[in-house]
Amino acid sequence: MTFPAGYTLRPATAADAVLIQAQRDEIFTDMGLDADRVQAVSAASQAWLRGALSSGLYQGWLVEDPAGQVVAGAGVSWQQPQPSPVNGAKARAYLDNVYVAPQARRQGLARSLVQRLLSECGHRDVRLVTLHATAAGRPLYEQLGFVPTDEMRLLVPVAVAPVADLDPA
Repeated sequence: MTFPAGYTLRPATAADAVLIQAQRDEIFTDMGLDADRVQAVSAASQAWLRGALSSGLYQGWLVEDPAGQVVAGAGVSWQQPQPSPVNGAKARAYLDNVYVAPQARRQGLARSLVQRLLSECGHRDVRLVTLHATAAGRPLYEQLGFVPTDEMRLLVPVAVAPVADLDPA
């Protein structure tokens, strides 16, 4: 993993939660989500990031340009799923918040960040790594060996009746 001359990589700390959340908000608005909807969860997400960075549940890295400005970042959530034939390890990784500021794009920063995350997975003997790719990010992830899976998703409506109300007896 290499960065352009003058760019430096540093680990994120709990103090960076505000910055990481700002990047995350921009990712969602770039994806076309309504800005009000993004802002509605921003504070809760930032609090989660602060706690997860402090506890080690989430590990992030940030890239600073030659002027010392953070222009890119990425992170990984360490998950402890039930072992399966696909992943017998004690943990799996979910890559998240891969972001590069518009003025710093097309310099290999995202690729280097993802490679750093994958290196950390290797050091931890984590064999299963997942992520959700934006249309812009998909070619990079495919070049790095990620493949689509048969995962399905359902967003449960907020106003679903409690389980007790569904009992026919």
